[in-house]
Amino acid sequence: MGFELTEDELAIRDLARDFARGEVAPGAAERDKKEEFPADAVRKAGELGLMGLLIPEEYGGAGLGNRALSLALVEINRVDASVGVTLSVHNSLASSCINAWGSEDLKRRYLPKLASGEWLGAYALSEAGSGSDPGSLVCKAETDGDAFVITGSKAWITSGDHADVIVLFARTDPDAGKHGITAFVVETSWEGFSVGKKELKLGIRSSSTVTANFDGLRVPRANMLSDVNEGIKVALHTLDGGRIGIASQALGIMEACLEASIAYAKERQQFGKPIAKFQPIQWKLAEMEIRIQAARLLTLKAATLKDQGKSHSSEAAVAKLYASRAANWCATQAVQIHGGAGYCTDFPVERYFRDARITEIYEGTTEILKLVIARSLLRK
Repeated sequence: MGFELTEDELAIRDLARDFARGEVAPGAAERDKKEEFPADAVRKAGELGLMGLLIPEEYGGAGLGNRALSLALVEINRVDASVGVTLSVHNSLASSCINAWGSEDLKRRYLPKLASGEWLGAYALSEAGSGSDPGSLVCKAETDGDAFVITGSKAWITSGDHADVIVLFARTDPDAGKHGITAFVVETSWEGFSVGKKELKLGIRSSSTVTANFDGLRVPRANMLSDVNEGIKVALHTLDGGRIGIASQALGIMEACLEASIAYAKERQQFGKPIAKFQPIQWKLAEMEIRIQAARLLTLKAATLKDQGKSHSSEAAVAKLYASRAANWCATQAVQIHGGAGYCTDFPVERYFRDARITEIYEGTTEILKLVIARSLLRK
């Protein structure tokens, strides 16, 4: 499988790199400190076309695929993982789900606004009692004429208090477990939607994570994304793409850790010479590069398979698992190379360290991904 990048992919990578360095990086530390949502960066990303990379051109998007999105996300996450996850959820979970499963009416109503960045998308699957086990969710959707009435809450919703449209999964059969779930598209302006608790987090602090409440919210039947009780396949298919997005996030954090560590190691003097001259530091840098190259290839493989319409669930799980663990390792080494300075907010590696931790948790924990990979092996 070849990974030579196309001219369009290279152009998107370079566009995202310039945007990240010029528009996102300057305020990243301050937004993290204040837990301030990156509204200006998100708006600018929409203007540049980075909010519609997976949306076909006929709906106003770029139609470039998951490889292009991955390349863009790596560049953005190198400077700010909070902006990175905001764009990842919008592109790889919300927009891609509507594009893959929505009716023509839903696509024409929602995709152009999502592609332009006029509207921000979110994804609501998890609940307080159902994270790794989505089949146990209890948020319910009851039929009422030509509509469904949604009652319940969703937890840990990225951008939930800033989103205009949410891909929502609710129970339509109380006795059918994972086979009793239906997928919907809902608008946050509709009566019955409200935002609850905002989470105070270790990392990705300027990405907003909230509880979303649904109190008798009416959803037209036309806004179903799946047939009744067929929502779990929509959720799992969409998460495969989301895992490629988080692998890309982890890769961006890793690259940031290596870049910062090289710069510091060349500058920091001990025993009369830069610490970069010492073999223990050199080995740490070399190991970072090894992990970065491996994670890049795994992520590109998964994204390529998805773009080709081929099975990619196991490959996405492998990429996300490996890249997230590697990101945490690289972040730990970056702090160690910086010594006491790395433990302080004067240097960005302490933020990379905090941001890296979530990559092993959301969109499939490391433990769940091992199950996904093992089950794929045992089916062969």
